[in-house]
Formats: sequence, C-alpha cells, structure tokens
Amino acid sequence: MRLSSLVVADFRNVSAVTLTPGRNFNLLYGKNGQGKTNLLEAMYLLGSPRSFRTVRLPELVRHGSKIAQIRGTVHSLGMESQVRLLIEAGGRKVEIDGKGVHKASELHGKLNSVIFSPDDTGMIKRGPEARRRYLDRAVYMGDIGYLHCWHGYQRVLKQRNHLLKGSERNGLDIWTEQLADSGAEVIERRLKYVESLNGKLQTYYGTIAGGDEIVRLTYQPEGVTTTERQQIRDELLQLFERQLRSDERYGTTTSGPHRDDILFLLNGRQIKTYGSQGEQKSFILSLKMAEMDNLHQTFGEPPLLLLDDMSSELDAGRNHNLMEFLTTRDIQVFITTTERSPALLVAAPDCAVFHIEDGNLTFEGN
Repeated sequence: MRLSSLVVADFRNVSAVTLTPGRNFNLLYGKNGQGKTNLLEAMYLLGSPRSFRTVRLPELVRHGSKIAQIRGTVHSLGMESQVRLLIEAGGRKVEIDGKGVHKASELHGKLNSVIFSPDDTGMIKRGPEARRRYLDRAVYMGDIGYLHCWHGYQRVLKQRNHLLKGSERNGLDIWTEQLADSGAEVIERRLKYVESLNGKLQTYYGTIAGGDEIVRLTYQPEGVTTTERQQIRDELLQLFERQLRSDERYGTTTSGPHRDDILFLLNGRQIKTYGSQGEQKSFILSLKMAEMDNLHQTFGEPPLLLLDDMSSELDAGRNHNLMEFLTTRDIQVFITTTERSPALLVAAPDCAVFHIEDGNLTFEGN
C-alpha cells in the first residue's frame, strides 16, 4: 500500500497543505507544535474510522472553520483509489472514488497504517484501559469481524449493567448468558491475535535493541484457562456467576473482556517495572513492526509505517538499527522529527525531506 498524494485543509492547525510523498522514506521535520503529528494523523484517518489520538471530532476542525477535509490518492494491489474524508462537529463523511462510504467494512483495508508515537510507549505505564484500546484497535485493523463482535459485546454489557443498577432483576440470567456468548468471541479473537504476534515480536526486538533478551506479549483473561470459544464461554459464565454479588453491590459488571489487561514481558518480568526506558521503547516499536507483518500477511502488501517524534523516541544506536532494517523492506515510511539528521542515517539517499512550520509544508528535496 502507498500514498501518492495527500491534500489536507482546515485540519487541526493545518490550513492548506499538499504533500507528494516519496515511494519509500519521507522525513517531516520542524519544531514542536508546527503540525507534524497532525499530518500523520490525517494519513491515518484515511484508512481508519478513529484517530490514534483520543479526540472529539470538533477538535479536528481548524479553529474558525466549519469543516476539515483530507484527500488521498491510494495505491493498493495494483489499483488506484481516491479517498476523501470530510469532518464536521456533528460527524464525518467518507468517499471512495466519489461514492459515499456508509459501513466501516467498505473502508477496511483500503489504506492500512501502523503508527509508533510517544503515546504508544506511554501505555506501558498507564492503566489497563490504554492497553486494551491498543489491542482492540490492532485486532480490528486486520479483522473486520472483530468490530462487529466487540460492538455486540458492548450492547449486551450495557443492558446487563442497566439491570444491575436497578432493583428489577428479571432477565438478568438471559443477558448474562448472552454476555458470555459475545465475550467468548472477543476473547478468542484477542488470544489468536496476541499469539500470532509473539514470534515476530521477539525477532524485531533483537533487531532493534541488539540484545538477546526474551520478550513476550501475554493476554490472560480473568477466569479463562482455554482458547476454544465454547469452553471460554462456559468459563466466563462461571466467572459472572461467582461475581454476581459484587456486580449487584457495585451496580456494574466487574469482570470480563472490558476489564482485562495485557502484559508486556521482558525476560519473564513486566517491562513497566523492570525495563529501562530504552527497552520499553524498543518493545513497543517491535510490537508495531510485528503488527505490520500481520497486516502484510492478511492483505498481501505492507501497510504505511508512521514514526512520530523519532528524535525523542529512540537513542542513536536503536535508531540506526531500525533505519538500517527498514531500508531492506519495500514499504512507505513517514518519519517526523524536530531536526533533519537523526532519522536520516542510512536512509538519507532515498528520503524525501519536508519542513513544517506553523502548519505550512515546504519540500526540500531528496
């Protein structure tokens, strides 16, 4: 997958920008707050129903404007498509080749992107919600069916919680069984995805960090000891029954996929406690590279790789290892930094360079 042109208007602090990226490496540099991350976000939104940042739609529209627009020319599996996104305070509209898109499945896989940003590294230290949000987004990017089953689980959860908050319990057993049914599918898909990443995660960590540490991603749902959906369903039902008194006391479902966590392990111990800052960043970047491989296998071509704020995210050694590795892959990469030199390294001969200042973009050559 490749992006051959990008037009952004009235998006965050960007008034009007036209970008013609290079085939492989693209460096966008400038001081903090000039709009570098905003352009990466615009690229990401062309292929995803949600931003990688936690935002409300009005925040995406430039101050003083009523509508933001993002247009991109996308090349995928030998075909060219025009993707157009309009964002207003009340909603968003997507068009592909001039035709409106009304279902997430119509946009799914059109332009896949994997983002590595400071916020991703931060999820190691934050609570389980941030890690669940990452996992759910990553699973969905390669599995359109996951979005449907996750929304189904949320609908049933809402109904069960409504009964738990009130004094009327009629129908609670039925909703509990339905929650176990839909929850089992969510857990099964998550487990399969996590397991598919671990071998790749280990390989990429060794490449980027240059060490022999053992890294692993672990998802162990509460009360679940199996990986088969029907057995997961039975164990979830038992868990909900054990937690019923607690659920009634608090007026909410206190266990299940919406409360689970994933662990990031380095040599068998949690990296958030025992890993250095450099090891944590290497772990998350390796996770993103494994995610890229997963999407490549699913769709038959690699996604875009968006590397945000690389001047602060990796030290010189890890940066060099990463860039040297990326030069061996036929992928399109967009890198943002505060200056030119750190991200170029071995990629300099094939890198299109753009300077960003106050939302304005200037091409500086290759």
